[in-house]
Amino acid sequence: MIGGEGRGVGHEVRMFSVSQDEAVAIQRAFHESGEWAAVVELRRHFHIQDNVHALNAVRSIVRWAEPSRPVPATPV
Repeated sequence: MIGGEGRGVGHEVRMFSVSQDEAVAIQRAFHESGEWAAVVELRRHFHIQDNVHALNAVRSIVRWAEPSRPVPATPV
């Protein structure tokens, strides 16, 4: 999940969940075309108007790695 800090009076703190498919699309846009293309992709999925928050969310999502899978135990 990503959280953003509200600033000033009347601004609320919002948090949202990013699915694996959404994360992959944002990461792909980032690696193929850069940060701002990834911001555009992020905005296709989430209503984030603030450029700073959108860019910070993209940078967080791009750093995510696929969860490691447990190594199967080998019989002895």
